[in-house]
Amino acid sequence: MLLATDLDGTFLAGDPEAKVKLYQTLSRREDVLLSFVTGRGLESVLPLLADPTIPTPDFIICDVGATIVTGHDLLAVEPIQQDIAAKWPGELTVLEKIGERPGLVRQNVPQDRRVSYFCDPEAVTDDLAPLVAEIGCDLLYSASHYLDVLPAGINKGHTVTKLVEHLGIPKDRVLVAGDTLNDLSMYDIGFPGVCVGESEDLLLDATRDKERTFHATSPGTGGILQAIRHFNLLDDEHIYDPENDADDPGKSDLVMVYHRLPYDEVIEEGEVKRRRPKSPNGIIPTLLSFFTERTGSWVAWSIDDPKRGKFATHTVVDPKLYPGLVASRLPLSKKDVDVFYKRFSKEAFWPLLHTFWERARFKEEDWQVYCRVNKAFAEQAAAEVAYEGIVWIHDYNLWMVPAYLRELRPDVKIAFLHHTHFPGADVFNVVPWRREIIGSLLQCDYISFHIPRQVENFVDVARGVAPVEVIETEDSAPRFRTYGFALGLDTMPSVIDVGGRRVHLGANPVSVDTKRIEQTLASAAVQESIARVKDEFEGQRIALAVSRLDYTKGVLQQLEAFERALLEDPSLLGELSLVLVCVPAAGEMTVYKTLQNQIEQAVGRINGRFSRMGWMPVHFYFRPIPFEELLAYYANADVMWITPLRDGLNLVAKEYAAVHGLRGTSGTLVLSEFAGAAAELRGAVLTNPHDVSDMVRVFLQAVDMDEAEAKDRMRGLWDTIRHHDSKAWADGFLAAVEAATSSAPGDEVEL
Repeated sequence: MLLATDLDGTFLAGDPEAKVKLYQTLSRREDVLLSFVTGRGLESVLPLLADPTIPTPDFIICDVGATIVTGHDLLAVEPIQQDIAAKWPGELTVLEKIGERPGLVRQNVPQDRRVSYFCDPEAVTDDLAPLVAEIGCDLLYSASHYLDVLPAGINKGHTVTKLVEHLGIPKDRVLVAGDTLNDLSMYDIGFPGVCVGESEDLLLDATRDKERTFHATSPGTGGILQAIRHFNLLDDEHIYDPENDADDPGKSDLVMVYHRLPYDEVIEEGEVKRRRPKSPNGIIPTLLSFFTERTGSWVAWSIDDPKRGKFATHTVVDPKLYPGLVASRLPLSKKDVDVFYKRFSKEAFWPLLHTFWERARFKEEDWQVYCRVNKAFAEQAAAEVAYEGIVWIHDYNLWMVPAYLRELRPDVKIAFLHHTHFPGADVFNVVPWRREIIGSLLQCDYISFHIPRQVENFVDVARGVAPVEVIETEDSAPRFRTYGFALGLDTMPSVIDVGGRRVHLGANPVSVDTKRIEQTLASAAVQESIARVKDEFEGQRIALAVSRLDYTKGVLQQLEAFERALLEDPSLLGELSLVLVCVPAAGEMTVYKTLQNQIEQAVGRINGRFSRMGWMPVHFYFRPIPFEELLAYYANADVMWITPLRDGLNLVAKEYAAVHGLRGTSGTLVLSEFAGAAAELRGAVLTNPHDVSDMVRVFLQAVDMDEAEAKDRMRGLWDTIRHHDSKAWADGFLAAVEAATSSAPGDEVEL
């Protein structure tokens, strides 16, 4: 069977239930071919191919029949396309022939092998048809408003007929569908046809006496389903029924979907044991804070190895701290984890997001694994979430989850938090699967980034994929910096319209749990560690740098700047030490081995060049540092030096400021202007990590900063962090999701 259907008012119309039934029927049946047949130009059809809820057509007939391509690779269907092109006299010839006429306005939409106008009814005079016939063209007038000039004999019906002949499909196994007069030619051929409910009166009148044309009562997709039954093209049992697939919804009002579990898993005597995370800093404790007073599920992967015993799909996270939270473990093989996360995500997406596109490696076979794993995440989340509950998805590892989840559970509210930096279109569009990724994200109700610039970048990318209209904007100030630094922006889009559905956007920088930091600081163990570090560096000032092993963190540039600072100001020799903490990457992630060697060589060179009795310039710790120990270094650090080349936010900067704010001590935060936190933390001294001279200058400025200025800056940092702590962030994020889902009109995105 072939369904040849118009788009606007037909295949893209109808109630949500009818759309799901028809779209799923087409997606699941290999014996049913789909062809879009539209007056749109091909460029205007492309956004639909990025919408994961709409089945990909086998063929696309557009430009009112003047263009025909395959749906999966957009190749011209020959010899049909060549025959059409041979009849077209050219755009300029048509424009010159018609000239300027009152009531005719050229449509400013993409169009090939046709010239299309908006027209007043009185502008379609009797002389027009003979005029264009002189250059081998026909006129097509529809909906009392549209006028198309086409190659003679070319229309939707002609090209559908040629396609049916090309495929060798019997006429009675074809269904044509439309709703306006420019669809009439499809019914004139004699195929089984349907005028969907709410069709144009002129089309209904013109087809009323056609024996093989059915006038449906339901609009859009509902009318097509009525016609499929009317003509006995498919039995009812072959039409998708969501009731047959529907399991009882889950019980969790909030489902967190994250690539990591909220606890560490260790192997002891061949069995998996759960441990609280070694380090309570970072994003996971912040996300866990959502569940201190809520019930919910946390969906994450875990390696399924028969040698480890029976796989437990559900485990308790922490019955004391989070009694209502259950971990929903997604079983993955070690190979899938290696490809999905450790190789593909880190070698393809991570470098690109941080604007190192030349490092990105894209492999189609890895993308297929990535999609399969994302689909499994979506299925797990769909099973956990309650009816109309919230599913909160995290970061680029799970970009495709919204697409699969929206299909499985159209009732749920989907929120997405992008933790990493999101680049502009000139960088992101390098991704071969950008249309699929953006199409998936646009299935969300609410998408959050850390800062306004990242929101603006996302909209910039989305505009190249879908017809995006900015409906509402927000001022960045006073919450964020606006001018004078690399990521500044005065306003940001907050609501966009995409195909009739609104997607809400936000800038919600993650924060730290100040209460937990305060409690940890007050412990006897941490107080002892603070005293120990102070004694270890007695008589010296400390510059502290903490990051993961990653080329985006700018550690090599930092070491070069530190070496030059020692040369520029020899008084620092013996007086200032750099404590460099570099947390190793996962053992299997070999992409960072070369960088590790380069850092170790640079540290060795600097220490060999400048060390003297009793003093070493760089103290290098290449290991994970327990949070309690890290707090001791924060407390003793005179300068916190954070200079990533690009970073979505950076929580270390906030942790440092929180420690000094709680202790009432001064300290200077030097922060890369390419870290998202720079947009929020006005008390930081900003530097450009791509300019070593600037790094040296700002570093020396921070080291020599007047005590009064340092205290004033720290007060500003602490005010920001304590007013926007993790609880305020959590409450604000969920409030934004609720506001978005209660006010957003429409059903699903029609790109």
